[in-house]
Amino acid sequence: MSRKMSSMRLVILTALLLGLTASRPGTRLTAASESGADAIASTSVQAQHVVIVMLENHSYSSMIGSSSMPFLNRLARHYAYAKSYYANTHPSIGNYFEMTTGQIITNNDSYTQTVTADNIVRHLVSAKKSWKEYTEGLPYVGYIGGNNGEYTQHHNPLSYFSDVRNSSTQRKNLVPFTQFSTDISNHALPRYSFVVPDDDHNGHDCPDTIPSCSDSERLSAVDSWLQANIQPLTLSSDFNAFQGGLLIIVVDESNTTDTAHGGGHVAWVVAGPGVKNGYVSSNLYQHQSTLRFASEAAGLTTFPGSAATAPDMKEFIVGN
Repeated sequence: MSRKMSSMRLVILTALLLGLTASRPGTRLTAASESGADAIASTSVQAQHVVIVMLENHSYSSMIGSSSMPFLNRLARHYAYAKSYYANTHPSIGNYFEMTTGQIITNNDSYTQTVTADNIVRHLVSAKKSWKEYTEGLPYVGYIGGNNGEYTQHHNPLSYFSDVRNSSTQRKNLVPFTQFSTDISNHALPRYSFVVPDDDHNGHDCPDTIPSCSDSERLSAVDSWLQANIQPLTLSSDFNAFQGGLLIIVVDESNTTDTAHGGGHVAWVVAGPGVKNGYVSSNLYQHQSTLRFASEAAGLTTFPGSAATAPDMKEFIVGN
């Protein structure tokens, strides 16, 4: 066989291998490979902008695969989701605290006390990482009071922490959700963001425009809110840069009748440039694993509460 013929066969074989790699679920070609350079697969969980969006009170089966939530399901299919993810408790507040302290703290949704337990804010501040909690309906920057209009205090976990309540500087990181789009536009998102839609948009209640609604209408309102407010994040240049963004959309708890693993079976979806495409995990996870995953992505090496020993979620990242 001639040297020329041998070289041609090598080129064809290489092209076929690259094509198979690009189409295999869980594999993502980087911008470098798409431009003709060698493929770069990063095993690092770290991202410049970690964003957690908390939704409310729905089962896994009501959301994943639901025709009422096309945007959420497009994200799940394109990026990745966990099909064995369970909340920790009922009602809501304990799950919000598990997600941010690694402890349930309380199951009283009317709880107003200051939480002094170790928490995500303490670790972020210690590591000099920026953070914000973007809460829909928050009356004003730094508000740490009770329910107000559409604002629900027990969905705003970072506002309970002594690290925030006792610091005029840290209280400024509790901001109305209207600031979120501004920060995206201004390339000013912090390293860690906790996003809290109000009860009209998180699945808890019917939207004001449909005072009496079916559950499919409630979920449709959630999906419309996600598309209007979260899609701009996923399309932004900062998010799509190498190790740019990591978006986690998760439900606090399932229906009250579902007590599996404490809080029932819920949806968990992750998106970002470093996330495996078309990936589905069957491993069992709960909110303390999300706390660990988000902390690692934000560049932390220490984790509050049960996050320190929780199963890590690195399997969702390319190269792991």
